[in-house]
Amino acid sequence: MKTTRTAVVAALAGAAAIMAAPQAFAAYPDKPIRIIVPFAPGGSTDIIARLVTQRMAQELGQPLVVENKGGAGGAIGAADAARAAPDGYTLSIATVSTMAVNPACRPNDLPYDPLKDFAPVTNFANTANVLAVNPKFPATDFKSFLEELKKNPGKYSYGSSGTCGVLHLMGESFKMATGTDIVHVPYKGSGPAIADTVGGQIEIIFDNLPSSNGQIQAGKLKAMAIAWPKQLDTLKGVPTFEEAGFPVVNQPVWYGLLAPAGTPAEIVNKLRDAAVVALKDPKVIQVLKEQGSEASGNTPEEFAKEIKQQYDWAKEIVTKQKITLN
Repeated sequence: MKTTRTAVVAALAGAAAIMAAPQAFAAYPDKPIRIIVPFAPGGSTDIIARLVTQRMAQELGQPLVVENKGGAGGAIGAADAARAAPDGYTLSIATVSTMAVNPACRPNDLPYDPLKDFAPVTNFANTANVLAVNPKFPATDFKSFLEELKKNPGKYSYGSSGTCGVLHLMGESFKMATGTDIVHVPYKGSGPAIADTVGGQIEIIFDNLPSSNGQIQAGKLKAMAIAWPKQLDTLKGVPTFEEAGFPVVNQPVWYGLLAPAGTPAEIVNKLRDAAVVALKDPKVIQVLKEQGSEASGNTPEEFAKEIKQQYDWAKEIVTKQKITLN
């Protein structure tokens, strides 16, 4: 009799928990949400994160509080986010650097697993990358640029924002895909690399388009190709790498939202729905455009595939080109 009574009580408790669960998720969020940005304030990651999450807060009815936690190429903030409770109250911003480049370049000491420690929510926005040259480079378009490189292996140098950064990997991906030999010159950020390309100390740069676009529009740099799904109106006639025949190099950068692994799907979906509304706001779209970015808002499953694709891309380049941080 006692066993039967215990079983009945347990069954009733289980049923009550099941009935209460939707109400709990419906109440989410009932307090502020922490958003870890794994880079310093003022950069593209920070700007896009604050823009979209502030609009999301209006949909969710609670503040989304950005906390900048930079260092180690984004690894410190990403690791903190990975250790957070999976309750939807600590989220983080993902970039190609934190989810693909860091794992490829630091395989033995990275304090998080990008594929196991997070639940992707959505990609906020994509930003084009660009291959540009000094205007005196002896080429008028991508075809003649490639021909010049193949005729002169080892003659030309390209700059990036740093060793084993996403733009370095883009340059090495280009070399692998095209069979060309150009020498990498790492800089401490895009600014010095742009300055030296404009000044002629190096001939070629791989960069995020927003960083270089002012110099391109001023005629101080000449764009050869872009990593983007389609040609841009602002760079008429400049092909995408896919159009040029090298789709593996056609890798834009992105900025997305993550929750810790184990976060309930109901919470992930509620966050994604709020992000989609935010990314359809004309004011958000306009500011993203000013940043050289385009809204995404894809599904968690689609975002997970994007992360895995660039994770594999970065791993292959680092392995085949024997790139190290030392």
